[in-house]
Amino acid sequence: MLRVGLTGNIATGKSYASMKFAELGAHIIDADRIAHELLVGDTKIYKKIVESFGEEILARDGSIDRKALGKMVFFDHEKRLLLNSLTHPKIGIEILRRISELEKISETGIVIVEAALMVESGSYEKYHRLIVVTCDPALQISRLVNRDAMTQEEARARIRSQIPMEEKLKLADYRIDTSGTLKQTHEQVEAVYRDLLSQETHLRGQAD
Repeated sequence: MLRVGLTGNIATGKSYASMKFAELGAHIIDADRIAHELLVGDTKIYKKIVESFGEEILARDGSIDRKALGKMVFFDHEKRLLLNSLTHPKIGIEILRRISELEKISETGIVIVEAALMVESGSYEKYHRLIVVTCDPALQISRLVNRDAMTQEEARARIRSQIPMEEKLKLADYRIDTSGTLKQTHEQVEAVYRDLLSQETHLRGQAD
């Protein structure tokens, strides 16, 4: 099975691209969804995060308010590093477990792991290919302001907390730019997927 990483900075269109890859037949593993699952309930990670960041990050029902936690860590580099150190190892283990489960069912196909901090964590090196999703910086800010009800200052702080897009693009095997129309994005996804299918066939041939 061809293992593919998909990343890009916040509000560049990663999830939309992943959805389109899924429609074409790729298996998608969403690291953010895994992180959300790990923060729910009475887990060890839940307890460690509450101990580290305080009860002010809790919602009324006792669950971790991800927006409150996000505001805290995105404006504090040390706290952001602490959060990543608590969550990334567990997320990485769960991603590998899910890939292993897929490969037990079939050795062929394409699995795409979507993760915003794939380059920051260095986990991109675990995959055969890397897709980086990008868009115009002004559009990125506009999406954040409209989607998450942020101020422009908050949006820029979120973007600055991640490695500059130019650095991620240097590592990319494929680039998908979502600045244009949906049709243009679809065409890019389809072109990348066709090539990934070719790469998967080649990888299978080498294994044989």
